[in-house]
Amino acid sequence: MNPEMEKVHEKLAEMEREIAGLRGGYLTVNQRYTEALATLSELTGNAREAANRASEAAKLATHATRRAVDAAKEAAAHSVIPAAEEAANAAWASAESASQAAIAAAAAAAVCAATVAHHAEEASLQASAEAARAAKAAANFAAEASRLSHEASDIAASAKDARKL
Repeated sequence: MNPEMEKVHEKLAEMEREIAGLRGGYLTVNQRYTEALATLSELTGNAREAANRASEAAKLATHATRRAVDAAKEAAAHSVIPAAEEAANAAWASAESASQAAIAAAAAAAVCAATVAHHAEEASLQASAEAARAAKAAANFAAEASRLSHEASDIAASAKDARKL
């Protein structure tokens, strides 16, 4: 074989090795990318679930706040001021729980949004939208619970003032 052909064969062999190396590197990067996408998808799903559960917790805390307001009204109607005050305290605690749940829902929705910002996959977009809806619902429940808590405090204060008269 002439020296020129040997150089060409050596170059081809070298290029084949480089291509094989590049292919191996591509497969490794592709595998890691696939794993990263799976992890992001799982993270997004978990964040969506957390937002939904936090929204449900806010809903239940708001229900507890309503019940505490009813207890405050009943206690005030029977001039049981300490019970009315404790019911108002329970209403405040329930409202605080609703607020904390709303904060958790918002944090979970932020995780979903961040995932979408880095990887605009349809499932992530849907999870982000669902988490945002859950966070909004949780915030609405928290606002309602806060309003109810103030109502319970006003009831207890009014009963206490009426008793002084």
